[in-house]
Amino acid sequence: MHPFSFTKAADTREALNAGRRGGRYIAGGTTLVDLMRETVEHPDTLVDISGLPLDEVTVTERGGLRIGALVTMSEAAAHPKVRTLYPVVSQALELSASAQLRNMATIGGNIMQRTRCTYFRDVTADCNKREPGSGCAALHGVNRTHAILGTSDSCVATHPSDVAVAFAALEATVHLVGPDRERKVPFADFLLRPGSTPHREQAVRQGELITAVEIPALPRPLKSGYLKVRDRQSYEFALTSAAVALHVRGGVIREAKVAAGGVGTVPWKLPAVERHLLGERPSESLWAAAAERAADGARPLDHNRFKIELLKRTVERQLRIVGGTK
Repeated sequence: MHPFSFTKAADTREALNAGRRGGRYIAGGTTLVDLMRETVEHPDTLVDISGLPLDEVTVTERGGLRIGALVTMSEAAAHPKVRTLYPVVSQALELSASAQLRNMATIGGNIMQRTRCTYFRDVTADCNKREPGSGCAALHGVNRTHAILGTSDSCVATHPSDVAVAFAALEATVHLVGPDRERKVPFADFLLRPGSTPHREQAVRQGELITAVEIPALPRPLKSGYLKVRDRQSYEFALTSAAVALHVRGGVIREAKVAAGGVGTVPWKLPAVERHLLGERPSESLWAAAAERAADGARPLDHNRFKIELLKRTVERQLRIVGGTK
């Protein structure tokens, strides 16, 4: 591990000043410390923001939900409002990592975490995300767990977060504060596809700090859930996953929010699936037909072609569960 300095921010302004000077924010440290230990990242300064007042979950005036950036994963998953209003978020969090990590890791840190691609974390391997212009060893290496959606010739790494898939499905917004102003970024624009610049992963500007993730109010009644498929049930990242939220009124689907994880370079919204569901009556044939559109645009690699069918089956299964026809 490279030498670094450490400072604890007393308030938001102090944190922003340190961030503007190049300091890296740290709270639970469950991702950044790992990357520092593996010499993938070597920041000069760490800024501890764990004491800032960003640890509340509140219902917004319009009936949405605002989750502070420093709320831990376990706190968010257990919060009564999260469990009642958006079970998909609670389920995604509870299927993430281990209990020990969920007790430390924060919501803000979770959506900022970097890929778990083994080539990215192996400093001897070529990786455009770690060292721009060096190449992508995964393209012709062992790529079973890599992305089939949103890939480029520069990067095929998946985004590892489960709760980010739920946020993408629910069309959440990320709140940020910077040295000069506050701003909001739609979740769809917050995590960046790799393109030719895979080292740019989030739409966060120098010195900006995530303050909260806000989920908009959605029509009620709303049923939602998260399904994760992985190689083992304990502490494993998704081969594929599906976050689904459905508003059914009068026997007809009025709103459909669907996203997939484990298959995209970012949490992957599935608008073609959503469009197929709208205005239809829940049925077994509807779920199957909608799920056929889940892998539209997929570009599989040598070892992960199986993800196309696995994704379709996962989406179909979760539509059936949430839609009440399982």
